[in-house]
Amino acid sequence: MKAIQITELGGPEVMRLTEVETPQPKAGEVLIKIAAAGINYADLMQRQGTYLTRTRTPVILGFEVAGTIAALGAGVTHLQEGMRVAAFCDGGYAEYALANANSIIPIPDTLDFAHAAAFPVQGLTAYQILRESAHLQAGESVLVHAAAGGVGTLAIQIAKLMGAGTVIGTASTEAKLDLVRKLGADVAINYSQPEWAEQVKQATAGKGADVIMEMVGGEIAEKNLQCLAPFGRMVVFGAASGQMVQFSGLQLMYKNQAIIGYWLTAWLSRADRVAAAVVDLMQYLASGKLQIVVGQTFPLAEVAAAHQAIAERKTTGKVVLLV
Repeated sequence: MKAIQITELGGPEVMRLTEVETPQPKAGEVLIKIAAAGINYADLMQRQGTYLTRTRTPVILGFEVAGTIAALGAGVTHLQEGMRVAAFCDGGYAEYALANANSIIPIPDTLDFAHAAAFPVQGLTAYQILRESAHLQAGESVLVHAAAGGVGTLAIQIAKLMGAGTVIGTASTEAKLDLVRKLGADVAINYSQPEWAEQVKQATAGKGADVIMEMVGGEIAEKNLQCLAPFGRMVVFGAASGQMVQFSGLQLMYKNQAIIGYWLTAWLSRADRVAAAVVDLMQYLASGKLQIVVGQTFPLAEVAAAHQAIAERKTTGKVVLLV
């Protein structure tokens, strides 16, 4: 089968289209014929060797796919060959990939593969940060950074569906801010402006945001704490800037604030909680209340261009590979 493999760490150029053996499903696994694969910022970090876990080469990148079940491993009786599915996997930048049968998400005929591939990682991330980590309460304000991105476009909508009050989205261009507003944000702020933190305070009557979704790191993370409300929760789920940040306990004590970490990979071991989140998300999609934004698609062979576009912040919504 064709696959995008890396044998060394580095820039987009280390990803090469190659021929590898098609994997065979073991007990409890399924083989998926991939139609589309989602690209996540974590893929870029894994390629560079800066991800939370060590990148061991050679490796095929890709955490999430959509397609049809091509073969079933022993003991898998609740699924059928030919089913249209989305799934978490390893090695999604390929024509075929293996997935744990328990991670399979059946998808309706009304959901095309490109949009289905944009759903598992970033949909669950947005949902669980708000529901499980931040314990968002009705009427609370939410600040979503990179709100025109894959997680952000979903988080803006999900926060509203969960009953949030003022939802604030940040982005870097007017076009992206327009998208954020169209998705339901009450306030859209350009975070490249030095006074963006003050604008967050103004939007929340001086109080600050009750919940902040932080995935930038560095100076942005430091400013986030300045505009976090008393008893607020800041959930950290990335460090796109590559810059680390430190907070003192005294800073948090003064206003009874909390900083919470979120990593989807660890959450996948809690199958019951993940399944419950998937049910809610699928209901949102089925009712038309949640829109998946696929900004750009690239052929599998052009994955380097896709990674470059994400790194240069030239994309909106989810970026998807078509296999």
